[in-house]
Amino acid sequence: MSVLQNDTFLRALLRQPTDYTPLWLMRQAGRYLPEYRATRQRAGSFLDLCKSTELATEVTLQPLERFPLDAAILFSDILTVPDAMGLGLYFAEGEGPKFERPLADEAAIRALAVPDMHKLQYVFDAVASIRKALAGRVPLIGFSGSPFTLASYMIEGGGTDSFSKIKTLMYDRPDLMHHILQINALTVIEYLNAQIEAGAQAVQIFDSWGGALAYGKYQEFSLQYMKQIVAGLKREHDGRRVPVIVFTKGGGLWLEDIADTGCDAIGLDWTMDLAAARRRVGDKVALQGNFDPVALFAKPAAIEAEVARLLADYGDGSGHVFNLGHGISQFTPPEHVTALVDAVHRLSRPYHRAA
Repeated sequence: MSVLQNDTFLRALLRQPTDYTPLWLMRQAGRYLPEYRATRQRAGSFLDLCKSTELATEVTLQPLERFPLDAAILFSDILTVPDAMGLGLYFAEGEGPKFERPLADEAAIRALAVPDMHKLQYVFDAVASIRKALAGRVPLIGFSGSPFTLASYMIEGGGTDSFSKIKTLMYDRPDLMHHILQINALTVIEYLNAQIEAGAQAVQIFDSWGGALAYGKYQEFSLQYMKQIVAGLKREHDGRRVPVIVFTKGGGLWLEDIADTGCDAIGLDWTMDLAAARRRVGDKVALQGNFDPVALFAKPAAIEAEVARLLADYGDGSGHVFNLGHGISQFTPPEHVTALVDAVHRLSRPYHRAA
């Protein structure tokens, strides 16, 4: 593998000194970029795009050709995992992801098993290809959904606002819920370790729906399984530590609990006070976030002002990776992303001079 030329992102995750605050964006390779839309059209479908090593590599690198970002993230989808379990992932036009065979009864749940990782070889091939194509420019992030977030789709059969099916199962049959979550956790451990072996230099667990859980239920049905995953991951590879980021959308109430999972960094959504988060857990973990993605529709001067506010909230020193508080909107003007990236790199340097 090529020597890493810019390790600012990895150093920040480990709270080591950096010259500036690094940034990447959740969903940075996506529909807001015209070049992505052109490649997606060539691919034929979203799943075909994910499963093509060449095209997945191409779209992963597209935002780095436009913006001087400090990390690349594998282009894939969290639902490749339940698809490999046999649930039959498909994308309905205008409706998002769906499963042909959701977990609708006890027999289906009891039959659930950790899939053969060969079914996900296309993901690991993409990781290896992207890492080679990056040629050491910036680190590559691998990722997975959390066990609870994956289970939400597996039980609901697609996206949901109410979580009625999964929560009903959780309250009525916690034994079945724990069976699904344990299978998912064991699968995610294998899946992320294979990504690390293939070349991922950091990994993120996307707990997109953990914040929908009640207090106590979050700890029992989401957090404990992420802690199990963190404990099962390869934390050293190619002579470097492989940092782990845990991102629970809506997880601001539980920062101390998340920090106790053993992760290196916590992702914050845009509702969190970055200064308060640093006071609460900054002695244990790095923080990632937390620019409101909708603020990218504002004029560049307003974007710069919001960047300045967040950088000041975090304050001096390392341990902050700038990111959005959730994925970038497909309607975001790319030139506003340029303004964001420039502002973060330019305005953050004074906060790192003591380093």
